[in-house]
Amino acid sequence: MARSSGLSLGFRQPLYCRRRCAAPPVRAVITGLARDFPPDEVERQVPDVASARALVNERRPDVPVLLKRRRAVYHDFYGEPAHQYLERAESATLLALARMGVRHGSFGSDFHSYHNENHALEILDRRLGRVLGQEGVQALPGRDWLALSLFATCHDLRQRETVEFSHGIGNNEAASIAETFRILEVAGFRAQEHEELFVALEIMIAGSTFDASPRSSAYNVAEIVTTGGPLAPRLATELDTARPGWREEPLLERALNLALIASDLDTANVGERFAEFAQSAARLAAEREMRAGRSLNSPESGAPVLGFLTDGQERYFFDLHRFCSDLGTSVFGQGKDYNAPRVRELAGELRRRFGGRAAGSYTGDEVLHSHLTLAETV
Repeated sequence: MARSSGLSLGFRQPLYCRRRCAAPPVRAVITGLARDFPPDEVERQVPDVASARALVNERRPDVPVLLKRRRAVYHDFYGEPAHQYLERAESATLLALARMGVRHGSFGSDFHSYHNENHALEILDRRLGRVLGQEGVQALPGRDWLALSLFATCHDLRQRETVEFSHGIGNNEAASIAETFRILEVAGFRAQEHEELFVALEIMIAGSTFDASPRSSAYNVAEIVTTGGPLAPRLATELDTARPGWREEPLLERALNLALIASDLDTANVGERFAEFAQSAARLAAEREMRAGRSLNSPESGAPVLGFLTDGQERYFFDLHRFCSDLGTSVFGQGKDYNAPRVRELAGELRRRFGGRAAGSYTGDEVLHSHLTLAETV
């Protein structure tokens, strides 16, 4: 069984407590996870690196090629002392990706249109690759690159946890942290020996929580992407109040800095090619309807999809999203500026096409098709 890193942030109220905590400890940990989020059937189905490697080789043979290429870049720059750490990180990445594919992706039976292995890979491959290409491998210490790579494949491991609003960290994220710790152990990392990695991933994944304020029972992650903001940029402010000396703690300072970069990578669709931004919005819309129990072929999905792709995307893009790190701004900021008028234009075109029609006269599929077609022309 994996051990919690024991990271203690000293918040006046714990950021995470499975049950409502009437009298939190003086130094409340972010997460005390192992007993609250035990292994599920997918962990038992893909229990080790060998089974994960076989599955990924069969279903996504491009992934080992990507990992080999990245390992060569890091190894060439950081040298032989990094070899064992690189091997363990690659094993953990494969295990997380395989489980993501089985649990919520195209390897299994509970497919989520957005939160699947392809989202993990767009961060690991396309977005981290863009940062590497633009800023160079020297932009970050070697272990930071590997921590961000593991964030890519671990932060969305669990998407079906019970909703609870008594804490600032979502249950999906808390469960993903718990499983990530077990994955690290399976891959050969140890919490005491590699504390910096456990701490960094705990903070990064916690920071990927979008606002978990109370909502209806129909709440799902695809919904709150356009109704809340990420926790990562607020963590430092919380710590300044609750634990003023945290900036003198190197592990915490590094973890918070990485959380800001990770948040930017997670939401970097705003600064990618506009077609990629539009496709990510469409995947989120499809997942939202699936989680709400509405078929995209049904007229009942028409108005919700239209609202999500117009008001929802404008709110996300202009009101909720902010780059949190200098690195994120440098790599993706110009792309966001370029996309801004196109977001407005696309939303306006969708409103003109569907906004005047009677409710129930069009389907979610029709809106999605128009959205993707228009995105190629605006």
